[in-house]
Amino acid sequence: MTDTPFRPFETRLDEARALAHLRAALAGAEDGELFLERRRSEAIVLDDGRIKTASYDASEGFGLRAVRGEVAGYAHSTEISESALIRAGETARLAVGRGGGVLAPPPRATNLRLYGDADPMADANFAAKIEVLREIDAYARAADPRVIQVSATLSAGLQEVEILRPEGLRIKDVRPMARMNVSVILEDAGRREQGGHGGGGRFGLTRLLEPSNWKPLIDEAIRIARVNLGAVAAPAGMMDVVLGPGWPGVLLHEAVGHGLEGDFNRKQTSAFAGRMGQQVAARGVTVLDDGTIPDRRGSITIDDEGTPSGRNVLIEDGVLVGYMQDRQNARLMGAAPTGNGRRESFAHIPMPRMTNTYMLGGKDDPGAILADLKDGIYAVGFGGGQVDITSGKFVFSCTEAYRVRNGVVGEAIKGATLIGDGATALRQIRAIGNDLALDPGIGNCGKAGQWVPVGVGQPTLMIGGLTVGGSAA
Repeated sequence: MTDTPFRPFETRLDEARALAHLRAALAGAEDGELFLERRRSEAIVLDDGRIKTASYDASEGFGLRAVRGEVAGYAHSTEISESALIRAGETARLAVGRGGGVLAPPPRATNLRLYGDADPMADANFAAKIEVLREIDAYARAADPRVIQVSATLSAGLQEVEILRPEGLRIKDVRPMARMNVSVILEDAGRREQGGHGGGGRFGLTRLLEPSNWKPLIDEAIRIARVNLGAVAAPAGMMDVVLGPGWPGVLLHEAVGHGLEGDFNRKQTSAFAGRMGQQVAARGVTVLDDGTIPDRRGSITIDDEGTPSGRNVLIEDGVLVGYMQDRQNARLMGAAPTGNGRRESFAHIPMPRMTNTYMLGGKDDPGAILADLKDGIYAVGFGGGQVDITSGKFVFSCTEAYRVRNGVVGEAIKGATLIGDGATALRQIRAIGNDLALDPGIGNCGKAGQWVPVGVGQPTLMIGGLTVGGSAA
């Protein structure tokens, strides 16, 4: 581990020569950049009273991209040197062909800083981190005698990025990340159920290591496990569903958010393609992707092309008004980049990706929304889900849900899945609560084999006519 800042142009490359090689690779191209990165991370996992794994990873390298039209050439290397840069330039240039392109304008500059640049891993030594994990284990077992297993994960990392553009613009960003996850298994009368919770963001480990942070995480995990111990099999059929605030916004992320990314719409493979300016959701529904929220897991000061992140309105009062764009798709669609060009690492090409995607709150009281639910399900927590971008059809599993009859929340249910399609679900939103909440900082998003951290959020919502998968009705 090193505290020395990542300065590739001071220690590995001559900036003037690197710029000359980049310009040669991009001659006749319409866009491109040299993306340099150093990433360091650690993770410690305690399982059943023992340290299961303790890992530290470090990587660095660069990626060089040349873009012309719909084609992008990309080459990357773990060796940051002039010779590797020359080879990468020759490879990426193959996408430019005979050239003829004119370079697009560079990203605008920004002085905004959404998070600090301190290394979260340095907030505590290894022994102190182990001790906190052991305290978590002891606290969970003392909280309920039915706890038979405790798992806790503490992870932190620092990503340092530098982007060199052919205009000579150099852009830097240092991105911290910290996260804690806990899960418990309770056993009662031979039945075992699990509960989990977590949180994190772009800040140091210090706040996560405080008992005032991790005790509520354990309390919530135990509460969920207790609920599931008494859960009965979920019903099946078409019914109205009330979604709780915060993390249930993952359904919005998957079922709607991906369909609003620029590349899917440019290629006409999204259910929302060609619908700009049309009513695609119920009145009152406003959906944003906002990468500018300080310290949030999905926030980025700049995206991985150098464009400052933005607070982008996608759906306003039910009308589709915007897509999330990287530079390439924005140019091809005659739109402006929105700060959503993201990549997993230097070894990956950027593409339009979400940051923090959420629905604004409405005017309805959450209690009144539940009281209006005559026969349906109240879904508070979600696990995994799948969505088909072209059709918008989704399937999501509930990790915490309740049966509701005549406005009264009844027994907990397990094994419930929600089935529908994003476009229809948006139109069938019948009530929007005034309790907008963001998730606690646990989201990851996969697309085309790449994973990036994201955030989600929403208020309490009532959606009419979703298919609930469970046991026979």
